[in-house]
Amino acid sequence: MTTQQLRPIVSVFPIKGKVKTIKQVPLPSVFSAPIRPDVVRFVHTNMAKNNRQAHAVSTTAGEQTSATSWGTGRAVARIPRVKGSGTGRSGQAAFGNMCRGGRMYAPKKVWRKWHRKINTNQKRYAVCSAIAATAVTPLVMSRGHRVNKLPELPLVVSDQLQSLTKTRQAVKFLKFIGAYRDVEKVIRTKKTRVGQGKYRNRRHVLRKGPMVVYARNLGIKKAFRNIPGVETASVYTLNLLKLAPGSQMGRFIIWTESAFKLLEDIYGSWEKPSKFKSGFYLPRPVMVNTDVDQV
Repeated sequence: MTTQQLRPIVSVFPIKGKVKTIKQVPLPSVFSAPIRPDVVRFVHTNMAKNNRQAHAVSTTAGEQTSATSWGTGRAVARIPRVKGSGTGRSGQAAFGNMCRGGRMYAPKKVWRKWHRKINTNQKRYAVCSAIAATAVTPLVMSRGHRVNKLPELPLVVSDQLQSLTKTRQAVKFLKFIGAYRDVEKVIRTKKTRVGQGKYRNRRHVLRKGPMVVYARNLGIKKAFRNIPGVETASVYTLNLLKLAPGSQMGRFIIWTESAFKLLEDIYGSWEKPSKFKSGFYLPRPVMVNTDVDQV
């Protein structure tokens, strides 16, 4: 039985105050997509590789000496030896990858294959799986999100959220809807990065908090950008790296009403193709147990 068959409608909550009647909207078909952790992990791994900056070893590293081999007959190895006399370096082995101060084996080059090509349909499949997983409460909680105080998942709120421009308004909304506990968790996890990256303008690390998905940016990005761990994204450009950080599905997402309704047009259904992605139909589950790691 699919998620859509279990609960075909979702409530739309206000961003402040109380209302007598809660608006209901139909659940988009994308939440019935098969949840495939293997596809998500594969696509996420290859997408992450496409953000790498090319790096290499200096072409002269380990070979900046006039060393030559002594040849045979001296009861020493034929590895090149540093010329000169009077210093401890004289006569030492050089150049070879097994030598102290020598070059590395197969030095890295900037023209190595850094990027990975990914099939378009495979990327779309992974995004659909990641979106469907955001409606499964156990998966969201397994990522560490604090969602105990939320009214329901998926969480859909009024389009008034898109018009917020102040951080204090955004914080007030998160507290009203019950999502600020997740932000407090993020604040507590801030720590100094382990490794050399702490000297390279990325000194601190912290966990992921909720992501707010909108249809129109009327100030919402400015309102949420200074809240630790909170990210914003347009429903038209949802990215798997944000939907499933670390390839682990179940990101806590707050949808605006208009963005939630657009999911049906963007990803289509099993019978109706997408209006934005040419020839794309929603993936249909063909496996009884989609957790292939356990098969």
